[in-house]
Amino acid sequence: MEIIQNSTMTELAKEVFKIEADSILKLRDRINTNLEKSIETIINSKGRVIVTGMGKSGLIGRKIAATLSSTGTPSYFLHPAESTHGDSGIITREDVVIAISNSGETSELLNLLPLIKRFEVPLIVFAGNINSTLAKCADIYFDISVEKEACPLGKAPTASTTATLAMGDALAICLLKKRGFSEEDFLLYHPSGALGKGVLYIVKDLMLKDRSLLPIAHENDTFLETVDLISKKKLGCALIVNCENKLTGLITDGDIRRILLRYPDVSVLDNKSVMTKNPKTIGAEDMAAKALAYMEKYAITSLAVCDSENRPIGIIHIHDLLKAGVA
Repeated sequence: MEIIQNSTMTELAKEVFKIEADSILKLRDRINTNLEKSIETIINSKGRVIVTGMGKSGLIGRKIAATLSSTGTPSYFLHPAESTHGDSGIITREDVVIAISNSGETSELLNLLPLIKRFEVPLIVFAGNINSTLAKCADIYFDISVEKEACPLGKAPTASTTATLAMGDALAICLLKKRGFSEEDFLLYHPSGALGKGVLYIVKDLMLKDRSLLPIAHENDTFLETVDLISKKKLGCALIVNCENKLTGLITDGDIRRILLRYPDVSVLDNKSVMTKNPKTIGAEDMAAKALAYMEKYAITSLAVCDSENRPIGIIHIHDLLKAGVA
């Protein structure tokens, strides 16, 4: 038996990546009015997107349907072999159908054509043969043909399925953008798991809002008075306000250490002269996940929560977010 060296396997794997990457890149030149027409057709439909395909195309179709649904476009996968035994009833006149077939001649998909045409359901086809039956019956056609499969035998769907998946992703992301689908919307569709842990929380659900517990000091208070306040409130910081009770600065435990090293006599200092000006803040109605993103981005452990007039109404700490399962 011939022993294949590891280096040979490495080169083969690299060749697979190259073939599949080239197949995706060539799709760019095939994007034309078909994309805009697909987006408008789906956006204007009152129903759902029904994705269908057999075999490997069906597996890719399931993923495309899942991506569409999670990004704001309600979508279902219909197994074409089951469709002729009653499941085709899932298709309504308000829907849009995406049919996937590399050959464009998959019999199970062709069996769906009479129903699709009778209901006048818009048909979007992903196929590798523009002269195929499916392509000719399509209202909108996407060419997902590839020069060759990554499989050395040229049999197993590899590059073709990768290209199809990429085309589906492109359509889903364009729809997301067109709908104005936000980060908050995305989290709402993923209430479980790492994508959406703690998604139901907004900042006011988790922040400390008891005024008597908030470490709020005035700009003109002495630095030493504020150090004492920070020690008593045990939140690791003090919110500094002006005469209008608007937040103008912040002093943290880290600031205290730096100030003690910098100034030989801290007894003469007031807050205004040493505070960090214009600190990062967040609103009470913002998503808790957004607060966590701010903390990670700016390497801080707490945020002042302010109202529309920039008056502090609370503090949210990273410990509160971790405890609630937001991270």
